[in-house]
Amino acid sequence: MTSTPTPAPPLPIAYETSPDGPRLLSECRSSVRPALAAAVGRLHPWVGEMAAYSLGWCEAGGAPSDTGGGKGLRQALAVLGARAAGAPRGAGVTAAVAVELVHTFSLLHDDIMDGDATRRGRPTAWKAYGTGAAVLAGDALLALAVETVAGAPGPHVPAAVRHLSAALHDLVLGQADDLLFETRPWTGPDAVGPGEYRTMAERKTGALLGCATSLGAVLAGAPATTVASLDRAGRHLGVAFQVADDVLGVWGDPAVTGKPVHSDLRRRKKTFPVLSALGTSAGASLGRLLSGAEDLDEAGARRAATAVEEAGGRAAALAEARRHLAVVDACLEEAVPAPRTAADLRALLSFLVHRDR
Repeated sequence: MTSTPTPAPPLPIAYETSPDGPRLLSECRSSVRPALAAAVGRLHPWVGEMAAYSLGWCEAGGAPSDTGGGKGLRQALAVLGARAAGAPRGAGVTAAVAVELVHTFSLLHDDIMDGDATRRGRPTAWKAYGTGAAVLAGDALLALAVETVAGAPGPHVPAAVRHLSAALHDLVLGQADDLLFETRPWTGPDAVGPGEYRTMAERKTGALLGCATSLGAVLAGAPATTVASLDRAGRHLGVAFQVADDVLGVWGDPAVTGKPVHSDLRRRKKTFPVLSALGTSAGASLGRLLSGAEDLDEAGARRAATAVEEAGGRAAALAEARRHLAVVDACLEEAVPAPRTAADLRALLSFLVHRDR
């Protein structure tokens, strides 16, 4: 008998659901799209086609399409973060183009490393074009991102390049840790703990969100305290985002997430709810189940999900996300004195916090 997953509850935090979130995402994407398209247009035509495919602008082979790609979160954070720092519009757009190129590069390579065959309902780039081609496209996007920042006007470009490079360094560290986690045991002295996972998430997911929120401020020469607060807000948002995705990966509705029920457990993915549960006295049976040599079938994954919840893993993950979002709010209080800009950032965050996928 097929079970129906218990839906993941919303994160009960101070943000109220705002109808302005989708509007802000749409407006920011529209303001960035011409510059992003111009940057992609500088690539080799074949590589540019793969980039456009990854961005949702065309089908494999180049036929025009409008699948929409992602939500444009990083673009919106870059535009609004620059506005919060009082930067001119161009600084926000340049930052948005650079971080979107880095994000697309990271997805291209992540899909290869994870062996994922689909993304957003379509074949991933390596499935559509081949592994070598997708690696090349990712490399080209990374180089283009650095070139985009390096070619910006103004005296603060060297600092902005260093800022982007630091985020890239952290992103690679986080990805390396995430891959190494797969080889480590579930229990014992060498097991991955929640603290290590938190550090990995801040690097792998949070570093680029922090860069998105603060890069425009760096380009505009904003005070170091403003840059630091914006970067810290993005990093904590990244951890909250990753942990919330972990909850959806176990208990999310497949009709909404696009993933099979209990997908992360069936893949034996080390996620925050699972690691938190393993650290409790009730997690011993879960450790034995996950350490088994055989693949987890639906019944096994269902038992694991129940064990995680009974051991408090789901509650711990939601509490962790709330804690990081509270820090995000405090950072915005420090960095964004303009009421209108602060309201826009909170409207965007409220939409993201209450997202379904």
